[in-house]
Amino acid sequence: MQLDFYQLTRDPAEKVIPVLAQRVLDGGGRLLVVSGEMDQLDRLSTALWTARPDSFLAHAKAGEGDDALQPILLSHSADAANGARFVMLADGEWHDAALTFDRAFYLFPPEKTDNARTAWRALANRDDVERRYWKQDGGKWVQGP
Repeated sequence: MQLDFYQLTRDPAEKVIPVLAQRVLDGGGRLLVVSGEMDQLDRLSTALWTARPDSFLAHAKAGEGDDALQPILLSHSADAANGARFVMLADGEWHDAALTFDRAFYLFPPEKTDNARTAWRALANRDDVERRYWKQDGGKWVQGP
């Protein structure tokens, strides 16, 4: 499985996730976005509705509709009730359940860097995990060493 670490030094998760989510949907995938912060889930919901002026990214919060129908499901747990094979960890907290997906995006702000380092090291010797690190360089993302 592929695990992408995104260090959020310039933009918050609410600006990054709609862009990544659109790419997942464009590839025909379904997405689960996980955050233990209910306020963040509210901000993400708003961001998915307003990220593009000409459209929105269809989604719902877990338990607020038919979860199985949602192309993007926002949840406080890593239970992919929508059948997602892609997961985004939005609050900087690592969940081992992310390893059961085909691809995981682990977004972390500067104050959660220690969490990311711990996860990075813990997964270093796993042959079934391909780790990638991304950082913001001006207005674009670049892959780090």
